[in-house]
Amino acid sequence: MLKEVVRQIDYFAICGRCKIDCCRDARPPITSKREKIIEEYLKMNGISIAEPFVHAEYTFPREDASGHCIFYDKNSKKCRVHPVKPETCASGPITFDINKKTGKIEWYLKTENICVLAGELFKNKDALGRHFESAKKEILRLVRELDSKALRAILKREEPETFKIGEDEIDGAVLSKL
Repeated sequence: MLKEVVRQIDYFAICGRCKIDCCRDARPPITSKREKIIEEYLKMNGISIAEPFVHAEYTFPREDASGHCIFYDKNSKKCRVHPVKPETCASGPITFDINKKTGKIEWYLKTENICVLAGELFKNKDALGRHFESAKKEILRLVRELDSKALRAILKREEPETFKIGEDEIDGAVLSKL
């Protein structure tokens, strides 16, 4: 049975007003464990989506004809699998890169012009701190669970309009995947 837990604060009030499409052409990475969790959630909630995942260099949610994530509901502007959505979605607008030379995971915040939530978090340091800690847990779980081919593929993706907000040591097991 799926155990639903609060993984993040819901920012629907902010994100619902947004005119930027962060759920379009995003292709968040999905581990095999997250894929099973999402499939179970869909089944338990009677949500029917045929072939929800693309299995390529790495696994990600299929996109509709307009490029939106198959889990994005355009009417409500909410994720249909919100409680179990991909780690990078739960972490947004915080993203990451891994610097193999320094052995560190580097943390980035998107700029306000591409993410209204980023601007709101930047103005409220307490909220940013709480979300940052949650995002770190999500992303660290992701990079530990991804296989090396998938991790290398997602690290090639550019994250434009971000700025560095921190870095941490990353364990050797993750570095060995690179």
